[in-house]
Amino acid sequence: MARLSREEVAKVARLARIALDEVELERFTDQLAQVLEHVADLEALDLADVAPTAHPHGLANVVRDDEVRASLDRAEVLAQAPDVAEDRFAVPRIIGEAP
Repeated sequence: MARLSREEVAKVARLARIALDEVELERFTDQLAQVLEHVADLEALDLADVAPTAHPHGLANVVRDDEVRASLDRAEVLAQAPDVAEDRFAVPRIIGEAP
């Protein structure tokens, strides 16, 4: 695989509308080249017998049975709220109002 050039990184940055100064351009050229080399290494692997997976480790949800517990007193909780309307928490509207 040919080495990535500064001009190619600058072109990609320009297409993505990312402004890079000279120091960033140099750093990102090296970093992107390393990423592409790693991808090339992965592409070279024989994965014909490897099953597709979304995660490298087997995951299982750890859940517990639902248990009914004591509930908070509604009046006590609402008494601590900064604003209450019609026995509910009152919050500012976020749609249709100017800040």
